[in-house]
Amino acid sequence: MTAGGPEERGELAADLLELDRVVRVLRRECPWDRQQSFEDVVTYTLEETYELIDAAHGGRGEQASGELGDLLFHIFFLSLLAEENGWGDLGTVTRSITGKLVRRHPHVFGEDQVRDAAEVIRRWEGIKRQEEGRQGIFHDLPATLPSPLHAQRVQLRAAAVGFDWDKAEPVFDKIQEEIEELKQALRAEEGQQPPEKRRGPETPAYQEVGDILFAVVNMARQLHIDPELALRSASGRFRERVERAAGLAEAEGKDFTGLPLESQEEYYQRAKR
Repeated sequence: MTAGGPEERGELAADLLELDRVVRVLRRECPWDRQQSFEDVVTYTLEETYELIDAAHGGRGEQASGELGDLLFHIFFLSLLAEENGWGDLGTVTRSITGKLVRRHPHVFGEDQVRDAAEVIRRWEGIKRQEEGRQGIFHDLPATLPSPLHAQRVQLRAAAVGFDWDKAEPVFDKIQEEIEELKQALRAEEGQQPPEKRRGPETPAYQEVGDILFAVVNMARQLHIDPELALRSASGRFRERVERAAGLAEAEGKDFTGLPLESQEEYYQRAKR
């Protein structure tokens, strides 16, 4: 059922009010909920967010719906904790996001015209800079974001002022350029860097690897692929194939962990096929 007509909207409002009532009862009467602070809960909120991402990325729609419920509970609970701290309440949160969405979509709720989704993003960033009084292109960019997301946000801020490629092809050349620079850095440190020593931020190789990763995130952004989800997917495929390879070896009476790399690779390719 969708919240389209008055009856559906009334049922939705009743459902949300019931959730608010349950959350308040838990806060009063559950020993665990009573002792939680705002800072405590946001840690679990992050965990629930990743569980939602895993379900959505895995195509598990029904599970994703349940994870959305967990996340909705967290929004209600955090809003209640904010209310207790005098920071606002659920109504404040709702009015704030509703107003923000209307202000930042003048092409929907106003008379502005846009050509495409890319222009929507550029206008969003422009309106956001004006509203928040941002000084500079990267002002108030959270440093605590996961690295792929942080790189995306840096690139989007630059793109908002026009500093961006208009297609993905040049990014491939940039990645290859960074790979060549890494090779040069490794050749330059031959005989100086013990293989087992961890390279620190001051080393050229460390910096070049960072440049490669940044360029790959840029390519993913240009191709409209989320690098965090793509990397998680690749990790999952690798794990599944290695486990399958180990199973193939075990079925032939061999211990995968004790095999030389060449033999492991043969089993891995079989598992991949």
